[in-house]
Amino acid sequence: MLRTAFTTLALLLGTLVLGSLVLLAQLVGVPHRQGDIYEKCRVGWGRLLLRAAGVKVVLHGTEKVSANVPRVFIANHISWFDIPATLDALPPYGFLAKRELERIPFFGSAARAAGVIYLDRENRKAAFSAIEDAAKRIQAGESVLVFPEGTRGERYALRPFKKGAFVLAIGSGAPIVPVVIHGTIAVNPRGEFRASPGVVNLHLLEPIPTAGMTYDDRDTLAETVRHRMADCLREVYSIEPALEPRLAERPNTATPELSM
Repeated sequence: MLRTAFTTLALLLGTLVLGSLVLLAQLVGVPHRQGDIYEKCRVGWGRLLLRAAGVKVVLHGTEKVSANVPRVFIANHISWFDIPATLDALPPYGFLAKRELERIPFFGSAARAAGVIYLDRENRKAAFSAIEDAAKRIQAGESVLVFPEGTRGERYALRPFKKGAFVLAIGSGAPIVPVVIHGTIAVNPRGEFRASPGVVNLHLLEPIPTAGMTYDDRDTLAETVRHRMADCLREVYSIEPALEPRLAERPNTATPELSM
């Protein structure tokens, strides 16, 4: 209980202070570049929460990622603490996130100023516009992280992937680096308001090139990434089944393939 209270206080104060800094930087026109105040505040916010909760992050496979090469990180999503963990351990990146987060007072605006790109899952035109914006950032040298399952799960078995992340990777021509996260459920499981100390493991898998692919390759690319992540979960953590059956596409959804 004390750890949860301490983490909550860190979340509130960290968001207020660091969020104010990025909003002020945006207001005075500080440009986005590598190592800028936006990046420092993103990483600092994540590390503050990890320290407050007593969480250690261990990164595996650093040799799989070349320095200064933009890529699309694709990660599984099982806890709110996936975000601080990836901010702490991965090379600097921007987020592609669901539009609902932008509605959170102050946090939504601060996150946008810090580099988050919001995707409206109910508006196909706006969703494509967000993906095009993210692709331009990648082509300009910035990496992007996407959670293609769309929302947090309750266990580590992978759920079906939305296709927006793969449309983005193909459109930008950047390689995909699959990321497997394990350990955050013990820190903060979905549906529970608590934070517990623990160790979180992040596994960087072999990059998957997208050069030469077209929009029609998105399904095959998504399945390739899912299977590689499932293999890691199976081989390292003995999670079976590590790959859940594909869910049937729901009819009449506004953006059935682009939702994040």
